[in-house]
Amino acid sequence: MALSFEQIRALVEGRHRDPHTVLGPHAEDAGMAVRALNPEAAALTVLLRAGDEEPLRFDMNKIDGSGLYEAVIPAEAWEAAGEAAADSAAGEASGAAPALRYRLETENADGTRWTAYDPYAFPPGISDMDIYLFGQGLHYQIYEKLGANPMTMDGVPGVLFGVWAPNAIRVSVVGDFNGWDGRRHGMRRLDDGVWEIFIPGLTNGDRYKFEILTQTGTLIYKSDPYGKWSEMRPGTASRVWDIRDYEWQDEAWMNGPRLEDKIAAPMNIYEVHLGSWMRKPDGNFMSYGDIAERLVAYVKQEGFNYIELLPVMEHPLDESWGYQVTGYFAATSRFGDPAGFMYLVDLCHRNGIGVILDWVPAHFPKDSHGLEKFDGLALYEHADPRQGEHPEWGTLIFNYGRNEVKNFLIANALYWLNAFHADGLRVDAVASMLYLDYGKKDGEWIANEYGGNHNLEAVGFLKHMNSVIGGLAPGTVMIAEESTAWPGVTGDLNEDGLGFTFKWNMGWMHDFLGYMGEEEEHRKYHHNEMTFASTYIYSENYILVLSHDEVVHMKSAMIGKMPGDEWRRFANLRAAYGFMYAHPGKKLLFMGGEIGQYSEWNEGRELEWDLLQYDFHAGLQRFVADLGRVYQEQNALWSLDQDGFGFEWINADNAEQSVYSFIRRGQTKEDTLVVIANFRSEAYEDYKVGVPFAGSWTEILNSDAAEYGGSGVTNGSSAADREAGVPRVIESEESECDYRENSVRIRLAPLSVTVLKCVE
Repeated sequence: MALSFEQIRALVEGRHRDPHTVLGPHAEDAGMAVRALNPEAAALTVLLRAGDEEPLRFDMNKIDGSGLYEAVIPAEAWEAAGEAAADSAAGEASGAAPALRYRLETENADGTRWTAYDPYAFPPGISDMDIYLFGQGLHYQIYEKLGANPMTMDGVPGVLFGVWAPNAIRVSVVGDFNGWDGRRHGMRRLDDGVWEIFIPGLTNGDRYKFEILTQTGTLIYKSDPYGKWSEMRPGTASRVWDIRDYEWQDEAWMNGPRLEDKIAAPMNIYEVHLGSWMRKPDGNFMSYGDIAERLVAYVKQEGFNYIELLPVMEHPLDESWGYQVTGYFAATSRFGDPAGFMYLVDLCHRNGIGVILDWVPAHFPKDSHGLEKFDGLALYEHADPRQGEHPEWGTLIFNYGRNEVKNFLIANALYWLNAFHADGLRVDAVASMLYLDYGKKDGEWIANEYGGNHNLEAVGFLKHMNSVIGGLAPGTVMIAEESTAWPGVTGDLNEDGLGFTFKWNMGWMHDFLGYMGEEEEHRKYHHNEMTFASTYIYSENYILVLSHDEVVHMKSAMIGKMPGDEWRRFANLRAAYGFMYAHPGKKLLFMGGEIGQYSEWNEGRELEWDLLQYDFHAGLQRFVADLGRVYQEQNALWSLDQDGFGFEWINADNAEQSVYSFIRRGQTKEDTLVVIANFRSEAYEDYKVGVPFAGSWTEILNSDAAEYGGSGVTNGSSAADREAGVPRVIESEESECDYRENSVRIRLAPLSVTVLKCVE
């Protein structure tokens, strides 16, 4: 025995910094010493390969009462076993046979026996190049090395565990497979504070955590930052999962629509919180598969071509809606396993629906099992709370100046885009990343090196991230929730822009909802609130959003924001949606807004689907479906969103009547649309509006149609009009109106949006 007393005590007390230097096979003068630590075993035996014969047995001596065993194998027997292993591997295709010389047989106190390969007999599974790239912040597939990754090593199936914990004294993997005993699977420390171990025999679903001995001598237990799955709350253990198992069937989507230019394409997004969109009759969560079947059919019915999911990354508290993430690489277990979520994405793609995920790189919660002081000291966050904490939210801020942290986040983004085929990420709270004083008072923040409040490290991170994603995940939609006037959010990286594809238009949303909330007789005093966005619509690539944030926290549901009696409320909401969809910019509507749900959104229960038994709610749902269909079919509503030629006011100044009219142009003259929005209850049987050129026009959508719950003042577009044979073509006349030579006369319904299309 070549072990010192201190080595033995460090092993059995769980203090040894690198158990691989002691456990497993080690050459000694007398032969090969094989050591193992198993406090629960009654006896351990080394089973050595002997060709096709029964393995040679070497009983291990218990050299410490706490469960440290050793056997010394003669050099001749060890070498013969090596030759037998090599011959066996050579006889199998591509080294499929195990190349290891021995296994360990464990006898329990009750006499039962079982055998397994020795984790300490395997070489490192993480290379020097992996560590170098990670340290430089450039290992964009680091999730294939860190975390728990099922693999085959030396012909033996198992799981490679890796974790970054540079301040730790010792790190172990603990789980059901070792009785949560940190002495059993102590990890090997590599450079840059990376720890690893290969544990044979583990499979999908096995629970585990990292047990970390800190510099203060305290044991802490952490979920895996790179864990691919987690146990169901309130449990906090990570679970093994092989993300390579799923067989995708969305090749046509991934090689086609996903790669198209999104700026000149329709984007109608349905924002969804999976836990409260629809539930089982008993109120429990549906599985990913059950949600997928219903959600895909519904999204197609309602005319959406994208869904945006509130964060699906693992989080402990339902009330956080997923925005306080503890498992960045784990699809939440609330609805099943990762393969179930992959199926949801796959089914969307096979039905022509893109999938955008909300992603939270701005902050993380202080839950003890999460990233907070991961190895006993500030690691993912700044040590100084003036840099590392959001006092307003009670969360921690990522340290964007640390390469390994930037690598964690960029690799995480690519993980969802590549491994899960997500089509885009909506990056949450970008403004809080850009400004050092965001949500902070004087004395609560530290200025940058130039004395300013811009977070230069975060700016650099965002640019780097968007550059990498553009190269490694082409076709990805990157969306910024940025609520300030930071210039160039969607600007070109080569011109000092941040490189996002789109930005949420929070200014438009604020003005729009403010106007719609006014009583009809007061709207003339707020007329410019609906036109102001047209002064800056080309400064960024915008998405017009009516998101979850607008229907919670005493803000009222969408229908509750509308003034008037029930008829007027629904008419107002239909007109509001019509104006939004006709206005330049991509579209996003949060679930429940399409059915006129009365209650504010509550994450604890499903939407109020029973409201669809009532005409107004069912009519609104039909209108949103037709609105989405018209939006996708008419290229004038999206193909020139970023081209000044695509939008032109006809009359933006009719404040007295609260009527707006404008042109949307498409790829050809025949694609031209004229939109008239009336935000008063007065109807006009002979309303005159200027048109861009002489010709024939037809009404393709009218929010006042009877089938939508309206009064039926249309121009031949409603179902009733079609059945009655009402003429659908409106001929222009050479009569000046709105400073234009040609005009048309239409029936202008109360509280409505009318869309006319050029026929010829």
